[in-house]
Amino acid sequence: MTVSQTYGRRTLYPDIEPFETGWMTTGDGHEVYYETCGAKDGRPCVVLHGGPGGATNPTMRRFFDPSRWRVTLFDQRGCGKSRPTASLENNTTWTLIEDIERLREQAGVEKWAVFGGSWGSTLALAYAAKHPERVSALILRGIFLLTEREVRWFYQDGASYLFPDAWERFLAPIPEAERGDLLAAYHRRLTGSDRAAQIEAACAWSQWEGDTLSIRGPDGRPAKFAEPDFAVAFARLESHYFVNKGFFPSDGWLLDQVPRFRRIPAYIVQGRFDVVTPIETAWKLTKAWPEAVFEIVWDAGHASTEPGIIDGLLRATDAAARL
Repeated sequence: MTVSQTYGRRTLYPDIEPFETGWMTTGDGHEVYYETCGAKDGRPCVVLHGGPGGATNPTMRRFFDPSRWRVTLFDQRGCGKSRPTASLENNTTWTLIEDIERLREQAGVEKWAVFGGSWGSTLALAYAAKHPERVSALILRGIFLLTEREVRWFYQDGASYLFPDAWERFLAPIPEAERGDLLAAYHRRLTGSDRAAQIEAACAWSQWEGDTLSIRGPDGRPAKFAEPDFAVAFARLESHYFVNKGFFPSDGWLLDQVPRFRRIPAYIVQGRFDVVTPIETAWKLTKAWPEAVFEIVWDAGHASTEPGIIDGLLRATDAAARL
């Protein structure tokens, strides 16, 4: 384990455009948007965005040396440019893992590095547990194992103590009588037929996450969190996955899978003051997985765009490129 310093930090690689884009048909009602950038003969990597229900963005391409990496990014089912938007049908952890495998086969690579933060780390670990032979390295940020303890901390009782002002806004769409189970109350509205109630709930849900992302406060909140179309897909998919407990066989299932992937080279970057995915989870994971390179960024929260997180992830991708 290392604790990062605040001097001599690097910034993102320059902007880069993809050399290939398209939609991959899944065969069960979805079309998954993907793009590939960097060096056509570079080390292959797939990027798994957060959420569930987030999307890729051009900044994600910039965590990789474009002369050394061939990077595939894709919008997971129901979000971003993938179609249909906000769809929950055939949308589980396991169908997303099938999509990753389809993309790998389409790219013609035997194995690739997997880069993911927040929910992206959850999905990366689940993929590695199912297909360890297809993963050359894991580069993870903001570890989230989607346990009941983690979900309750953020959506019922815990993070609210640190952000009472933002929490008050999160509570606003839910009547007092339903606040004993906020996840269920939100899920009803986000999957219901009342469009106005759905949008109100989605915007409040998304704003809560946006308000807690970064130690920089509102300056660290992406503008898209205020957009109703993004908010609906984001909140519907998150609540769908969380109500279904990630579709995992048991609570804490991912931690039990460490023996399946612990020989894969791994780099974990975690903000000390991450409120969305608190450091306790990364600590538990690395206790079970001491081979992983674990870096705590002292002056960072959850957002991938915080200076210390950027620096740690750049060093991790550079190290993985040398494997």
